[in-house]
Amino acid sequence: MNRYMKMTNIAVLTTLLAVGSALAADQAAATDPKPPPPERPPDSLTKFDLDFKGGHPQDLIAAIQKVTGKSLNVLIPDGYANVTLPELKMKNVNAEQLFNALSEASRKTEYMKNRDGTYSTFSSGYGFHPSGGFLADATIWSFYVQKPKIPPPSKICRFYALGSYLDWGLSIDDITTAIKTGAKMLEETDEPNLSFHKDTRLLIAVGEPAKLDTIDSVLKALQPPANASVWHNPPKSARKSAEEK
Repeated sequence: MNRYMKMTNIAVLTTLLAVGSALAADQAAATDPKPPPPERPPDSLTKFDLDFKGGHPQDLIAAIQKVTGKSLNVLIPDGYANVTLPELKMKNVNAEQLFNALSEASRKTEYMKNRDGTYSTFSSGYGFHPSGGFLADATIWSFYVQKPKIPPPSKICRFYALGSYLDWGLSIDDITTAIKTGAKMLEETDEPNLSFHKDTRLLIAVGEPAKLDTIDSVLKALQPPANASVWHNPPKSARKSAEEK
């Protein structure tokens, strides 16, 4: 009986020791920090001085290669080849430091006019992204440009009956000149296309909806009165026409 109890006690003790060891291992794994990532080899990037007068991405890469005497692996998409980079003067920098500084300097908040006349903000910028892994002189860099993808503007066609304006004495040149002057003062780069159809005396306009609003404003301001005779100072062309009659 004593022998049996001794064997039982040994088995229980062995089990308790095993459980304790497992718990201690789990606790150690939970409290011990993860091993630090491997450090980048020192001096893995060549240091250089640079006096860049500004230009395109390929011009900057050529300038870096000239001062370092080493080739730089860079991908520049065709659509971004003509991006203008600022003048850069650097002392004792490497490619990573230079590209990080260029990226930070290029970031800015811009405004974009929506089709309804309101504005939205977006962040723009450009720079060079590394391909990943340890950075070295053989790292592949890719030039990028950050900007919103703006869909092409939608255009519509509107028709404006000008019969009453012409009968009152205004000319087509009077009306179209006022429209173009308003668009110019708004600094619109894409003015509506205007065409006058003589047979129907319709002004046909094609453009973005918001930009056609200028035409509505001009015609509203020039709207002839219901009875032109009540006006003491009609347009010069109208007075001349009345005198001739």
